[in-house]
Amino acid sequence: MIELIPLERVGSRIFLIRGQKVMLDKDLAALYGVPTKRLNEQVKRNKRRFPEDFMFQLSWEEAKLLRSHFATLKPGQHIKYLPLAFTEQGIAMLSSVLNSERAIDVNILIMRAFVKLRQVLATHKDLAQKFRELESRVAGHDSDIKAIFRAIRMMLKEEEKPKRKFGFQV
Repeated sequence: MIELIPLERVGSRIFLIRGQKVMLDKDLAALYGVPTKRLNEQVKRNKRRFPEDFMFQLSWEEAKLLRSHFATLKPGQHIKYLPLAFTEQGIAMLSSVLNSERAIDVNILIMRAFVKLRQVLATHKDLAQKFRELESRVAGHDSDIKAIFRAIRMMLKEEEKPKRKFGFQV
């Protein structure tokens, strides 16, 4: 079952909202193969397992921005309920309230997607740091390189001067 869902599909559904990497209830429900309503029912029945740092409800403004960004609803339709956003810990907690083989497999896949995302971000940070170091090393060389070019130009000018002829002149 886990091989049926590509890791990229999961990674593309991880969003940065309120400074946290989260997945929305509708995306998680689609991955778990359950209706969003049923997923949210299980969360409400186990409210104590989902503190604010595990899950939060989007504001109307955030939901409106997501809707305009993804154009999920047809014009004239409105959402009835504000979406829930689950952090990595909240998604891990979902596996304890959704008791199915698919839920376990999907949870493993989602955790791997979060790990891969962290690795990619760490790589980008490493590359950015190395680029800054290289930039600081090369910055001092600009003036040195310009001085070398000036010296070369001066030597070329000296070579261009007509040379005095040697020997007997009539």
